[in-house]
Amino acid sequence: MSGSQYQIKNDGDAGQLRLSGRWTINCDSQVADSILNDFRQEPFGTIDGGSIEAWDSSLVSLLLRLDQEAQQRDLSLKFQAFPQGVLELLKLARTVPEREGSGKNKEEQSFLSFLGDKAITDYREAISFFCFLGESVKSFYRLLRGRARFRATDLRDILSDTGPEALPIVTLISVLVGIILAFVGAVQLKQFGAEIYVADLVGIAMVREMGCMMTGIIMAGRTGAAFAARIGTMQVNEEIDAYRTLGISPMDFLVLPRIIALVIMMPLLCLYANVLGILGGAVISIGAMGLSFTEYWQQTLNAVDMTDISLGLIKAFIFGIVIAITGCMNGMHSGRSASAVGDAATSAVVAGVVFIIVIDGLFAIITSLLGI
Repeated sequence: MSGSQYQIKNDGDAGQLRLSGRWTINCDSQVADSILNDFRQEPFGTIDGGSIEAWDSSLVSLLLRLDQEAQQRDLSLKFQAFPQGVLELLKLARTVPEREGSGKNKEEQSFLSFLGDKAITDYREAISFFCFLGESVKSFYRLLRGRARFRATDLRDILSDTGPEALPIVTLISVLVGIILAFVGAVQLKQFGAEIYVADLVGIAMVREMGCMMTGIIMAGRTGAAFAARIGTMQVNEEIDAYRTLGISPMDFLVLPRIIALVIMMPLLCLYANVLGILGGAVISIGAMGLSFTEYWQQTLNAVDMTDISLGLIKAFIFGIVIAITGCMNGMHSGRSASAVGDAATSAVVAGVVFIIVIDGLFAIITSLLGI
């Protein structure tokens, strides 16, 4: 079985390239490169394909590259004795221009240009976030007036997904965080014979900071990404456009129940995480430091008050709003492709985690200034 073969007869502009054998993608690609190099050195005017035994798109690609090279040299190529399918594909490739952005951009961007583009992108994303937040507030106002429409079954399913189904991962992380805090505190406090204060460390850290923060990060990675992926897939399938056509607001029907679900479930999950983190610290205190459960629990009650608990619940409430809005916003603004849905889910997780850290830092500064 013959492979890709060619023969060039050079006679000025009347030179001819004669192709024979099999011109398929499985054949040696170096043959095509060799033909292009020969054409650049001594151009020919005619290509004969009468002896070709088999062909596929690789042959059309070669002919198109030769034709583009000839156009750059203000030459004209003639194609003779080719199968009709080759000529039609070549004509189609000439007629349809390359889609803008389909190729890779090889231009190197300067550092200052990169910073400028990044600043503009972040600014636009911030404006988009606050606009989406405003639309969510308007949707909630319509709910209070009894004009927002969504299905109660959807809210029930979302509550189940964001609450009970999230308990296993919240349980695991909360217990481990409590254990880690107790280990870190025990190593330091044991030097001073103050092992009993491990209960204070674990209790205050879990109630004020770690319980709500770890729950928020878990829900941003689990639920925020799920919101973005589901709504983004609906965007791809044009379901959101169908809602608008039917006169149904996507903000009311899709976004509002998700915000309500997370606002309800986040404080509850935070309380659950606080208890499990304290119990995780109790395991280490009892097993490694010889404290009794009564001593540990009484010391925790003395250290933690309602101000600490309320602060954690308030942050969990705000984290729930932020996670729901970032997830739904990235889903609603998703492109109409599988890659765009994946990017939307990734952006939802990153934005949710960043907002959680920033908000928690602001709370730490404010509470420190207020002496809380």
